Amino acid sequence: MKKIVIFAFQGELMCFAHALLNVLNFKEKGYEAKLVIEGSATALIEQLGKEGTPFAAQFAKVRAEGLLAGICRACAGKMGSLGEAERQGITLLDEMQGHPAFSTWFADGYEIISM
Repeated sequence: MKKIVIFAFQGELMCFAHALLNVLNFKEKGYEAKLVIEGSATALIEQLGKEGTPFAAQFAKVRAEGLLAGICRACAGKMGSLGEAERQGITLLDEMQGHPAFSTWFADGYEIISM
């Protein structure tokens, strides 16, 4: 099975929405798919955690289906969303000086898509 991880960096909601849609689509097509929230996108989790807001349903589905690998600890800290990530129970990724490392995913056989 092909393994894909999407690193979503963009904090603009419409850009991030495509990361959500694509990770769901990869799973539907039979891929092993994961999403990592990075950069300014970490600031979106509070908004996406509220039912009824745009793309909240897709975010909830990504989480419910186990597709959310986690969020960058360092970026969430800088963007002021670390507490929200902890409140939502999102895994904090920090193996590379506080950030998730691409090398970890390569070592596990994943192809990386950065958005």
